[in-house]
Amino acid sequence: MAPAAVDDWRPGADRATLIWRAQLLAALRRFMAERSRVEVDTPVISSAAPAERALDCLTVVDGGYLVPSPEHALKRLLAAGHGSLYQLGHVFRAGEIGRWHNPEFTMLEWYREHADLAAMLVETDELLQAVGVPTASAPQRYREAFGKITGLDPLIATLEELAAYATTTGIAPVNHADDEHNRMFWLDLIMSLAVQPTLGLEAPVMITHFPIDDAVLIASDPDDERLGLRFECYWQGVELANGAVELRDAQVAEQRMQREFAIKQLRGVQPPPIDTRLLSALAAGLPPCAGVALGVDRLLALLVGASNLDQVLPFAWPRR
Repeated sequence: MAPAAVDDWRPGADRATLIWRAQLLAALRRFMAERSRVEVDTPVISSAAPAERALDCLTVVDGGYLVPSPEHALKRLLAAGHGSLYQLGHVFRAGEIGRWHNPEFTMLEWYREHADLAAMLVETDELLQAVGVPTASAPQRYREAFGKITGLDPLIATLEELAAYATTTGIAPVNHADDEHNRMFWLDLIMSLAVQPTLGLEAPVMITHFPIDDAVLIASDPDDERLGLRFECYWQGVELANGAVELRDAQVAEQRMQREFAIKQLRGVQPPPIDTRLLSALAAGLPPCAGVALGVDRLLALLVGASNLDQVLPFAWPRR
């Protein structure tokens, strides 16, 4: 093991930022309490993990997986009749480290019964305003935002057109053989590297109705089955939150989980077991609901003008 740097014992965040963090956490809890949302504290170690191709979990020896989100546990509580609720705490994702990523981070995730996409757009905007963020601009559809920057229609553009755009603009990775025949790979790449940096530069913007292709637990748009009832919130070119109307059909959920499981296996990755407890909860009856997950560390960084997460965390991953 290489020797530690002389001063790497020091925190990345200064005292003023840690005070701001404490105030932000209190403000988020106050916002939820004013709306009678119950705070719950579900396990951070789970026997299963979400089946999503772009999400890798940290394993615990003889323990399972550190949860990348409390989504599954919160939905089990919803199915058991516990009503609208939220969790504010640490979650974990493998391989995510960088300026705006840390393998351990703080997430606020909440679910509201009998809410639609429009209601969650409004509530997310209200929450952000409550902690000092400017009022969001008018929502945009994914198809329009993507097309405005790229000139491509993401719903009908061919794989070759998407790959050519990424190559021409210099955002295509050097090694992408495993994903070169995957449209969602190119759509996600272009969205994150070409479109996202242009979004919400003055005020937050909600981008809605993403393609349904890689969705797992998201309801599809009844007016266009190619789309999911999902949104992402961007501010200063950074993704702050994502939300959706939740899928309630256990059979469809299992089919999508099996699809993601198979994709990971094809890539040589051993996926976590499918969460059968969640499927049982969906089969028992998830009430109509919508949810949002918010990255608290990113929000704090943008509020205080920090240039990376290390400046707002007591001890980021390299300092742990």
